[in-house]
Amino acid sequence: MQNQQLKIALLQTNLIWENPAQNRVQLAKKINAITETIDLIVLPEMFTSGFTMKPEVVAETMNGETMTWIKALAKAKNAAITGSLVITENGNYFNRLVFVLPSGAIETYDKRHTFTLAGEHKVYTAGTEKKLINFKGWKICPLICYDLRFPVWARNVENYDVLLYVANWPKPRINAWDALLKARAIENMSYCIGVNRVGLDANSNEYPGHCATYDVLGEKITNITPNKEETEIVTLTKPHIETYRNKLKFLDDKDAFKLN
Repeated sequence: MQNQQLKIALLQTNLIWENPAQNRVQLAKKINAITETIDLIVLPEMFTSGFTMKPEVVAETMNGETMTWIKALAKAKNAAITGSLVITENGNYFNRLVFVLPSGAIETYDKRHTFTLAGEHKVYTAGTEKKLINFKGWKICPLICYDLRFPVWARNVENYDVLLYVANWPKPRINAWDALLKARAIENMSYCIGVNRVGLDANSNEYPGHCATYDVLGEKITNITPNKEETEIVTLTKPHIETYRNKLKFLDDKDAFKLN
């Protein structure tokens, strides 16, 4: 089934430091407060813990409490839910994005570019596979935070419709977040969505939100208040993508390349 529209809720929220149980309670309240019929709900990066470099404190398995919780919530809301959390698997820790359907089916993406400035590469295993999720006739490419700085990894060689970033992106570099989200939309001729947290973490890092959606021309089509907990709903349309790709044909001229 192919939907001509996709309605998405962006949750710009604070996170409780290294406390999965309390984050689940807080996020459930925000999700259950959504009264509109929604296709997809997007949570920030590491939504159960904040951006912690102590994965052993919060790590769960794919059969753990958070996955059980998110599957039940997706079923109850009849909407897919996505965001990343700390997963332990085969003796490794991953910053893993999960995309959970109402049916209980799960797609995953492990963060490719671990954030070396914070030492993420020392404690988390980097992913190796770019992921495309086919959802209601839409092709979605999910990525995580630091991935935003690497346009080759995000390059639209698969004709995806939506590029989706979840993040804990701090205030000192928020201008880069704004600029790069817009650039990724323009260069890939796709919708580009970024969902970032707000608030302070235990390391005194401040996060200003700046959640946003850009269309294929780089026009911002959401208006979420910075530094504030808000949920905003945006509707994406297939005709918008098709009209401008057929008219401008910029993707036809893209470079061919292979990643090593």
